[in-house]
Amino acid sequence: MPSVAKPASFWDAFRDPKLALMLGLGFASGLPNPLAGDTLSAWFDDVGVPLASVAFFGGLVHLPYNLKFVWASVFDRFWPPFLSRRRSWLLVCQVALLVLIGALGALDPSKGPALVAGLALVVAFTAASQDIVADAYRTELLSAEQRASGVAIFVMAYRVALIVTGSLALIVADHVSWTVAFGMLAALMSVGVVTTLIAPPVAVPPRTPRTMREAIVEPFRELLGREQVWLLLFITMLYKFGDVFVTAIRTPFLREVGFTLTEIGSIVKLIGLIATIVGALLGGGLVAKWGLKRAMIVFGVAQAVPNLSYAALAVVGKSYSLLAVGIGVDNLAGGMGTAALTAFFMTICNRRFTAMQYALLTSLMTVPGRLLGMGSGWLTEHIGWPALWVASVVAAIPALVLLVYVRIVEPDHGEAAA
Repeated sequence: MPSVAKPASFWDAFRDPKLALMLGLGFASGLPNPLAGDTLSAWFDDVGVPLASVAFFGGLVHLPYNLKFVWASVFDRFWPPFLSRRRSWLLVCQVALLVLIGALGALDPSKGPALVAGLALVVAFTAASQDIVADAYRTELLSAEQRASGVAIFVMAYRVALIVTGSLALIVADHVSWTVAFGMLAALMSVGVVTTLIAPPVAVPPRTPRTMREAIVEPFRELLGREQVWLLLFITMLYKFGDVFVTAIRTPFLREVGFTLTEIGSIVKLIGLIATIVGALLGGGLVAKWGLKRAMIVFGVAQAVPNLSYAALAVVGKSYSLLAVGIGVDNLAGGMGTAALTAFFMTICNRRFTAMQYALLTSLMTVPGRLLGMGSGWLTEHIGWPALWVASVVAAIPALVLLVYVRIVEPDHGEAAA
């Protein structure tokens, strides 16, 4: 079980031409995402669909992103007979998205919101499937020292795509039409198609699942049979716990402090976007330079401490400078932590079952925070805002302690077949 190698310097992590492929794949993965969220909701609201229906359909359409592990094993067991194991599925998903997004824009949600939501659900399922395969392909393509930097570039392109879909599409819809806006998004999916066609194949492990039962059962059996598996799983669930736990109440908190929606949108979204991209790129280089374990510990501390700035806001009240600094540092450290945690997932996935294990790990990453986050409002009512933000910092400690004791090594993939 080889340990993670390290390049000679920070910049060595970004020099391989394979990393340029992460730009196209990240953009293609990010482009459809808001169609299951803000963009779809804005479209429904613009044509007069009732708010209750907007909320219901919006929640329904986003479900495939939270349930990717349910069908991820299919991509480990089967693949179309062209290109290669991962690239063939990428191409199928991207071409399907190109057609589906264009078809979605030709519909009128004011006349048939259920039909539009149904097609949007198909788009979300296809986009989530593309994410599953893209994660698996990235994991199998990049060497150990390239993983974090590859993730950083992927995240940067993904965020750019979110701007295109979440902002540019709304502007086009406002000045031209929703049909043209969706047509533009459909055409931009060709970026992913071209990237997939020029991307190199990756070697297929000889012991890939031969039946669907193997594809579903063996990823769990192999993972649970490893040394220190419970440490690995608890780190997966707890590393981002503090962040996920307070996500749902961050905006209500800022509103209560006195910030307007415009101020929150301009400061949080703009500064947060830039800081996340810079943080991911910085984290990618530092993971390669320092090694994964050391980077995860440092970034784990760094992504927890900024929540103290929110505790300070709760005490002193509205402060633009304190919010800007807090948001900037929070997202910078969060981007670094995301690069490290994703590299961690890529390292511990067995390439025989990359799609299934990666999807499972990313689902586990948010489960504790999402579940306990449902009670964050109740907790705030009992202990107050300052104590809640301090508690979110303390919540980072268990994962950091576990990281001290865990050995991060790659599983035995078996010999690669050509």
